[in-house]
Amino acid sequence: MELYLMSFIGSLIIILLSTTLAGHLTARARIPAVLGQLLIGIIIGPGVLNLIHPTELIDQFAEIGVILLMFMAGIESDMQQLKKYFKPALSVALAGVLFPVITMGLASLLFGYHFQEALFIGVVFSATSVSISVAVLREFKALNRKEGATVLGAAVVDDILGVSLLSLMIAIIGSTGTGDANEFGSSTNILIQLIFQGLFFIGVFLLVRWIAPGIMYLSNKLLIPTGRTISAMIICLSMAYLAEIIGLSGAIGAFFAGIAIGQTPTKKIVDSNIEPISNALFVPVFFVSIGLNVSFNNFFVSLPFIIVMTFFAVVTKWFGGESGAVLAGFDRKSSRVVGTGMIARGEMALITAQIGFKADLLDKNLYVDIIFVIVIATLLAPLLLRWSLKKLNITN
Repeated sequence: MELYLMSFIGSLIIILLSTTLAGHLTARARIPAVLGQLLIGIIIGPGVLNLIHPTELIDQFAEIGVILLMFMAGIESDMQQLKKYFKPALSVALAGVLFPVITMGLASLLFGYHFQEALFIGVVFSATSVSISVAVLREFKALNRKEGATVLGAAVVDDILGVSLLSLMIAIIGSTGTGDANEFGSSTNILIQLIFQGLFFIGVFLLVRWIAPGIMYLSNKLLIPTGRTISAMIICLSMAYLAEIIGLSGAIGAFFAGIAIGQTPTKKIVDSNIEPISNALFVPVFFVSIGLNVSFNNFFVSLPFIIVMTFFAVVTKWFGGESGAVLAGFDRKSSRVVGTGMIARGEMALITAQIGFKADLLDKNLYVDIIFVIVIATLLAPLLLRWSLKKLNITN
């Protein structure tokens, strides 16, 4: 056991050293850090250098990374921004979710995948990674313009819709007894499980409205400096645990816990305390663990699928976001900025794909192909957004 632990620590040292170096290089190249961490996982894993292999401890660290990443995503969901630009954001988000789900789902069916797999592929590519777009919008000083504000608001709705679709799919798969069903799902019938999942979302509403504000108010009275952060982590882990028990993903529970904490006055303190340890340890292990599962064995066989799906991944979000902005009254150039601002997938799509892989919604080869598509589409996203911003005559 001690030898196994020391082997894990050795792997952890390699992961942290390599991701730190990758983060520095990607920052210089203006490439999202998440892609650097993912590529490091591919390079040091069985796909290239074969230095590190997936292990139980790495998987457990990665699971914590997913929970913390989704928790922070919930905290950082700007509900005030959403309220201000609700109508255009809702229009953009709905179109930007429907087009990928329908188009990429149908394309997957034409490639011979089952309906369940095709639908889940559509759900994976319904996600948007706003952090990548924010970096470009900030570079062009367009973050506070109507285009930037709409992208931010639409990303909040996008995340909520995406997590809701993911919840629904996991619930259906768990209820029908396929996938990685847990003990609760295997010992209860469909109706009871759906009732418990309905009660869970009622609990989410109560948490956001009353429970989390009450707990965080009491945490201010604790005579320890980390009282508020510990209380927030208890809420996060409790929601993740409850979500797993009723057949959903722990990441989904963590996301809604983050939204609840994000509506309290302790939002900034909790975020500033949790983010450093998450990004310094658990989150890099999560993204590297995805890379460790990537193999090039079937790459050339899968190349037609990867090319076609990358094309649809870019076009569906672009067209969906742009058409939603046009319906909201934006002109063509502004609508194009919004559309290209919604292309990036990044961490949300990677998390969704990983959850599907763990739940046996995707087989290993399909999972790897989807990772390739996410990476390529995310690399193209900032280039297209910069192009559309220049067409808007905004100079950086």
